[in-house]
Amino acid sequence: MHMPKPKIIIAKLGLDGHDRGAKVIARALAEAGFEVVYTGIRQTPSQVIETAIQEDAKLIGVSILSGSHMELVGELMKIMRERGVNIPVLVGGIIPPEDRDALLKMGVAAVYGPGTPLREIIDIVKKLVGAS
Repeated sequence: MHMPKPKIIIAKLGLDGHDRGAKVIARALAEAGFEVVYTGIRQTPSQVIETAIQEDAKLIGVSILSGSHMELVGELMKIMRERGVNIPVLVGGIIPPEDRDALLKMGVAAVYGPGTPLREIIDIVKKLVGAS
């Protein structure tokens, strides 16, 4: 019996137009056996949540390089709670160390910065979605 691949959303929130890292992560996850939906740049938290619901996603990966991670991820997590969406969220990008704990307290599953090995990201995604 064929099991469907876990679906992962990769999103760029806000006005940040730099998406090379998000595309690298999306490709690595696809090569690791996930179905990946890349939302493109300049997405709102509401758009990302709507996509995750429509796609029955098992995880949302957010890439932010613009410095607006606290506001945008905070809004994303708030909307998820309001809508009863309970899936893991990973955040990657330029995140100052002092903001990591605050993001984790908001409910983010993990935070990754530039240079994180792709294998580490793939492993945590597999763990969070229950894939072997």
